[in-house]
Amino acid sequence: MTLRQKTNRILETAWTRNFIIGVIVFNAIILGMETSQSIMSRAGALIIFLDRLCLAIFVTELAAKMFAQGGQFFRRGWNIFDFVIVGVALVPGNGGLSVLRALRILRVLRVISVVPSLRRVVEGFVTALPGMGSVFLLMGIVFYIGAVMATKLFGDTFPEWFGTLGASGYSLFQIMTLESWSMGIVRPVMEVYPYAWAFFIPFIMMTTFAVVNLLVGLIVNSMQDAHAEESNIATDAYRDEVLAKLAAIEKRLDERAKGGR
Repeated sequence: MTLRQKTNRILETAWTRNFIIGVIVFNAIILGMETSQSIMSRAGALIIFLDRLCLAIFVTELAAKMFAQGGQFFRRGWNIFDFVIVGVALVPGNGGLSVLRALRILRVLRVISVVPSLRRVVEGFVTALPGMGSVFLLMGIVFYIGAVMATKLFGDTFPEWFGTLGASGYSLFQIMTLESWSMGIVRPVMEVYPYAWAFFIPFIMMTTFAVVNLLVGLIVNSMQDAHAEESNIATDAYRDEVLAKLAAIEKRLDERAKGGR
């Protein structure tokens, strides 16, 4: 077994994965403590040291992966994700780039690439994006029609909510999220326009209960497909391993049979 194979085997062990998860969680706590002035005044030097130690561990792990996987490293999306996250943390945070110091918390996102269940969630979401595009287009059409109608119907009396197309769109978005939609917007409008419910109720039914649930269904279905595909890959790998062992056993039996003759 070559050094690359040994390194790759160590990186894929459960102990290594759990250790990296622990470092990510610990680093997240450290970055949260940095926001407290009282804590930084008492143990600022220690916290900065621990943060740099966590970053050194991430860099070491990334370098080991690049060595073990060679040219295959940048062909895997999650490796590129880790490379970008760690790379952002290495950029100096002085001067005009001081905003990058706040981006160090993005290192917490590395837990997504380490935990398989979280990877399935993200992969399912990404797989659902093409279908979600069609749903967003449908929602955009519904919002545009609703905003034009609301502006014409209620704009003169309630200009702060429906005076312009943009204001109507924002108000309709608030209504779609069901955030203070009844007492905050709809009931005041109904005091002037008693039949306004005939516009708002169908809008809520179409967006909140139909389109949004359609988005959720697409994501859940994609997650199930991703999980099934991963299970099939694991089953195929196990089957190939079993067949290889059976072939090796058969070969040994044939050799012993020949030796007995």
